[in-house]
Amino acid sequence: MPPSLSSRITLLAILSATTFYCFYKSRRLKLAAVAAGSRGLGVSNRNPKIVYISHTGTSKTLAYRLHKLLASKGLVFDLVDVKDYEPEDLSKETLVVIVASTWEDGKPSPKAKFFDDWIEESANDFRVGSLLLTKCKFAVFGIGSGAYEENFNAVAKGLAKKLKALGAKEVVPLWAGDVDEGKLGREIDGWGHRLIKSLKNEGNENGVVSCGRIDDESELEGVYVSDDEDEIENGGEDDVIDLEDIAGKGPSRNSKMTAEGNVTKNGGPKEMVTPVIRANLQKQGYKIIGSHSGVKICRWTKSQLRGRGGCYKHSFYGIESHRCMEATPSLACANKCVFCWRHHTNPVGKSWQWKMDDPLEIVNTAIDLHTKMIKQMKGVPGVEEKRLAEGLSPRHCALSLVGEPIMYPEINSLVDELHRRRISTFLVTNAQFPDKIKMLKPITQLYVSVDASTKESLKAVDRPLFGDFWERFLDSLTALKEKQQRTVYRLTLVKGWNAEDVDGYYKLFSVGKPDFIEIKGVTYCGTSATSKLTMENVPWHTDVRAFSEALSLKSEGEYEVACEHEHSCCVLLAKVDKFKIDGQWFTWIDYDKFHDLVASGEPFSSQDYMAATPSWAVYGAAEGGFDPDQLRYRKERHHKASAPSV
Repeated sequence: MPPSLSSRITLLAILSATTFYCFYKSRRLKLAAVAAGSRGLGVSNRNPKIVYISHTGTSKTLAYRLHKLLASKGLVFDLVDVKDYEPEDLSKETLVVIVASTWEDGKPSPKAKFFDDWIEESANDFRVGSLLLTKCKFAVFGIGSGAYEENFNAVAKGLAKKLKALGAKEVVPLWAGDVDEGKLGREIDGWGHRLIKSLKNEGNENGVVSCGRIDDESELEGVYVSDDEDEIENGGEDDVIDLEDIAGKGPSRNSKMTAEGNVTKNGGPKEMVTPVIRANLQKQGYKIIGSHSGVKICRWTKSQLRGRGGCYKHSFYGIESHRCMEATPSLACANKCVFCWRHHTNPVGKSWQWKMDDPLEIVNTAIDLHTKMIKQMKGVPGVEEKRLAEGLSPRHCALSLVGEPIMYPEINSLVDELHRRRISTFLVTNAQFPDKIKMLKPITQLYVSVDASTKESLKAVDRPLFGDFWERFLDSLTALKEKQQRTVYRLTLVKGWNAEDVDGYYKLFSVGKPDFIEIKGVTYCGTSATSKLTMENVPWHTDVRAFSEALSLKSEGEYEVACEHEHSCCVLLAKVDKFKIDGQWFTWIDYDKFHDLVASGEPFSSQDYMAATPSWAVYGAAEGGFDPDQLRYRKERHHKASAPSV
């Protein structure tokens, strides 16, 4: 029997009232959030986040409970599963609350591996620095079992420590919840109320939303400060040491080493990588090979695996960044450059005085470790099966990771092993070993670091160990001129140190007659006891362009600006008579042709394996050197621009 008219009217009235109540309740919460914002409790246009790291569901349940509590107080948060969160967005956040469980062996859930690795590598990478998350506030609620003792809440504790290292400010202290005590529900509620109170107090005091917003840009001008006493050098800045384990632990150059000073008790040579060095480099993401080599997955390799663009070498020379392996057969170096990425956590020396590993074993192990790191990118947002499969077969090797690869006595054998696998070689030397350059076999592209134009400025910037460093530098450039394959001067511009002397740099062109000149702005690595650089020393891309154009004009047509990679603040000058044909640049490399030429054993030159440069990579193109087949992901930069000085 159909319902009566009065019954239908009653039902409609109930439904309307329910709909109105839900709308009213939702509207009330939104208005409460707006009102709270005026009191310093609200949120910015980008909502704060609650990110949960859960394996069995406990953290997820607690995160939902916390989300509900905050919403009841008018605080609008986005609730996000860690597997769906992009860690590169952390620099854009104002407030992030993390509810994190610890899984097996003190590790996070496998779903959080990429997130945790990204924060770990960023916190230990001086190229990132301690300013990355200055705008972000955070709070961490940990979940673990007290039965695991030293691994109790290891994930939560580790995240809190690393977020602080990246410049984020902790809003309320870490809470280490114990699942065995059965009080997690009450604990998350109590901790949530402390969080609300803290935000309210800060908002009332500051008159702004307490989500990490910085109104005064001067707050960004902080410096790297280490809590690790191992990083504090003994002695003055002008002290130079011949061998060190982590900044300042080796003998000074005035102290005389005994004949037994670099041998083990059984009479054999010592290993270059001591336990202290190994621990520090591994913290920074290095995989140590044997006793003196290393490999590390580059951020550009990860970027192109995710379809977000390659490094400048992709734009300038056509390498496939997702198929590039970054390695070195020698972690030791003969300089202590002020802009060193590693702040001298690697050893230094003027000659090879350590145990030596077999080149075949180094190459095999490097490829094995590299492919394992590539495999770990599986499942990361943006990584496609095709790119991942390609990444497992490296085609390029950048012998420029850290240290001085040309110091390794078996460098030619190592290069042969790479070429036998049809892996190209890009080797960077610091211009202190001219004899090594002369005896080096053909490689794909040979770089010499040209960090200054005068003896005085080179000493200040590179801080070399050799007393005859300037003579060695000039001899290295001269040796470069004799090479038939592609050669490059690499200039790293440091404002206030070496970025003003256009005439001096131009005079060095005639010494080595390089095919190319790469001009790149220095990467700020943080200030430490071994480097006093600040963001004021970092040139903008406009500065690098202006300097490059001035050098091109100075050469009177011998070199022209050919390519640029705006993302890296990098510009390429190329020799016109070799690499510009009928108005078309040929800076790219035919890698298959190169390997065929090497295998032939016949002499060949840089022009024998050049390839056409695509229009998007050419200087002045609208793309700024960014491959249009990739998806651009822009990051904000916070330091102020300054007028170019040339």
